[in-house]
Amino acid sequence: MNSREIIVNVLGNVFNEKAYSNIVLNKTLNKAEISAKDKAFITEVVYGTVKYRYTIDVILSHYVKKGFKSVEPYVLNVLRSSIYQIRYLSKVPDFAVVNEAVELSKKHSSGKVAKFVNGVLRNYLRNKDEEYVKGNIEDILAFKYSFPRWMVKFFMNDFGKEKCEIILKGLNQVPGVTVRVNNIKKSYEQAYSELSELGYTIEEGEICPEALRIIKGKSIENNPLFKEGCITVQDESAMLVGMVMDLEENMTVIDLCSAPGGKTTHMAEIMNNTGKILAFDIHENKLKLIRDNSERLGINNIEANTLDASEFHEDLEGVAHRVLMDVPCSGLGIIRKKPEIKWNKNKNELKDLVNIQRKILKNGSRYLKKGGILVYSTCTLNKEENEKNINWFLKENPEFKLEKIYVGDLDNLIYHQEGYVTILPNKYMDGFFIAKLKKS
Repeated sequence: MNSREIIVNVLGNVFNEKAYSNIVLNKTLNKAEISAKDKAFITEVVYGTVKYRYTIDVILSHYVKKGFKSVEPYVLNVLRSSIYQIRYLSKVPDFAVVNEAVELSKKHSSGKVAKFVNGVLRNYLRNKDEEYVKGNIEDILAFKYSFPRWMVKFFMNDFGKEKCEIILKGLNQVPGVTVRVNNIKKSYEQAYSELSELGYTIEEGEICPEALRIIKGKSIENNPLFKEGCITVQDESAMLVGMVMDLEENMTVIDLCSAPGGKTTHMAEIMNNTGKILAFDIHENKLKLIRDNSERLGINNIEANTLDASEFHEDLEGVAHRVLMDVPCSGLGIIRKKPEIKWNKNKNELKDLVNIQRKILKNGSRYLKKGGILVYSTCTLNKEENEKNINWFLKENPEFKLEKIYVGDLDNLIYHQEGYVTILPNKYMDGFFIAKLKKS
């Protein structure tokens, strides 16, 4: 199977079966006996085609006169990946893209289909500079940044035009790699020095004291510092959660939605492996990720168990100094890592999540000791799931007060008057929301 066949098969899984691009891509590439160069090409085209699907489909609709339903899904994904290469990649000559697409179509289907594919792509090449979208600002932004129109309107309503465009641009960035230095095993200076000696180009993180950015270098998972548990991959937005919790040694902490354990292990490191962290998740199979991460990082103060956070558990009432609820959310802030979220989410799903989030908030607040701190976080940019949930909770629970969060001055941080913070996405930080509440 050649590179372009793999690309089309992976796209079929993502678009037609709603698979996660990163999972299906990793599984496929691990099995394939191909060069590192081919793997990089496949990765680039798959993520690029998923990311720019809206724009690509608008273009294709001009040349597929009978509509997409007249084209079998496999052939449609041949066309999508080809338009992506022609429009967004300069390293592959246009004629080569067309020839490969035609050969792939012949192999999969009839000569008639191959002729159709050839005609569509050559039509596009003749009209590459055509202005495909005219109309209002939402249509223009949807085409320019390749987001479904409802999502553009959604961000525009919540953030206004200027910030909406910043968000769309940020969510299309290729994510940079950031690692967190594990202070239990290695100092920041030692990790920095050893990574440099191993040939990595690195720089300090933007805002978190434990953060290191990998600018250039081999896969982090194969790095000896990673294998020894001296570093772990984590986005800086996620690191901020542990930073704002005012953690101290020997505390009891509850993490209600903890898998895969990035924030859980960060809290353990901040507490110098003392005290106790009760890490819960509803899925038993995900707890292994927490335990494996803890073992690699040399952490032994985490107890991982299954628990449905949307149900109240009497035995946990009033036991914790700190409670973290990084709740299940729509994930609109992490589209740069999971671009299929653009196509797999709809407005109705966003509303369904709010009820679950409020149940978790209500239950988690009861596990806190008096004077304790509760941190609520999401990786989404939806005010219904963020600000409105917190405002609802405060009305229902007057014994809680918002604590002001301040972590530094960055262009992508929005400090709200009430005290919570919204993080807009960019190359090194996911879109995020964090609120900190104290129980009086």
